[in-house]
Amino acid sequence: MVRVIRKMYLALLLVAPAAAQSDLPMAKPETVGMSSQRLERIHAFIQDYIDTNQIAGAVTLVARKGKVVHFEAQGWRYKEENSQMDKDTIFSLMSMTKPIVSTALMMLWEDGKFMLDDPISKWLPSYANKQVLDPVSGQRVPAHPITVRNILTHTSGLSLEPGPRPKTLLEEIEKSAPRPLAFQPGERWQYGSSTDFVAALVEKISGMTVDEYLRQRIFEPLGIRDTYYNIPKDKVNRVAAVYRPDKDGKITLLRKPEYHEPTTYFPGVAGLNGTAADYFRFSQMILNGGEYEGHRLLGRMTVDMMISNQIGSGKPVYIRGAGYGFGLGFAVLTDPSKSPDALSPGTFTWGGADGTLFWIDPVEELIGIMMVQINPYSHFNIRPLFSVVVSQAVVDSLAGHGPKVMGYDTPR
Repeated sequence: MVRVIRKMYLALLLVAPAAAQSDLPMAKPETVGMSSQRLERIHAFIQDYIDTNQIAGAVTLVARKGKVVHFEAQGWRYKEENSQMDKDTIFSLMSMTKPIVSTALMMLWEDGKFMLDDPISKWLPSYANKQVLDPVSGQRVPAHPITVRNILTHTSGLSLEPGPRPKTLLEEIEKSAPRPLAFQPGERWQYGSSTDFVAALVEKISGMTVDEYLRQRIFEPLGIRDTYYNIPKDKVNRVAAVYRPDKDGKITLLRKPEYHEPTTYFPGVAGLNGTAADYFRFSQMILNGGEYEGHRLLGRMTVDMMISNQIGSGKPVYIRGAGYGFGLGFAVLTDPSKSPDALSPGTFTWGGADGTLFWIDPVEELIGIMMVQINPYSHFNIRPLFSVVVSQAVVDSLAGHGPKVMGYDTPR
């Protein structure tokens, strides 16, 4: 009886029920060195969080060697309305916007438009001659030039002026130009506004809005159809509600799905909304060395550089946790002995403040995506434990196998 139920469960996972899944490269786990039985633990793992009212629902996706072996929706998209989670549910990606926008700027780098150590003042003149707060005297002193590499690695010291948003990101950046830097560029890693400046450079160099550039140069070639800054009105009924934990860790509604009038403010730090299937396409393109289904967006050597630790040692990537460095748009696992994640050295990753997460393990050619909507999420360990329930399902040996892409062994 147990065997029959297991076969029915796997059939439900592998049969393409809708557009979100129909054109994904599905395969049986055993064909790519994973265990069907062990992958069932993902379902039980997520269901426990749903049953204990810690999350409303989730969409999880696992791929290996270019094939999707697990793709499942569980729980509720909008619990208060008894709306079930679907595989094509649209999630607030928050900071998972950053790797996509960083990729856009690196595509322009490949066009020969700039050097990584060019100052950003070349395109944003108001950011020349910046000042920084001296940590001893508290006085403003001259700052080193902020480079493109600094904004891609979150070592810029930049921040934006708090307050009401203007009409466009470039207006916000100009308004914030008088603000002093938090530290000398390159001195430390700080999570903040750096990727907004990445987005600004995409617009300045390409002559297009970030929204247009992503749509034309990344989303359309990759077949990404449900990822937006401005969610169309006819797709709002697919958007997941966002929850927050109460004092006991149980979910309460933070933000219900609803239509918003289109914005012209397209940040780099956050703002995109999308599906698990769409983010798989982007992730597989990176894992393939810049190409997906015949569409090449980046060269392999560019990808290798993007997933290399660019910040050296002594600059904690505190948002992701111990054992991580940072490349050009991605956190990079440099020391698994210090990390809570069950992943290989060289794994690159990021997540969003509303609970979404992805990681790409190039040694195992393994992609994990978990879409949940809970903000904050620091009260529980669902994100690192997701890597455990995925990686434990790998059962083959990769002795003598070399990864397609791998970051360079840079000094720590």
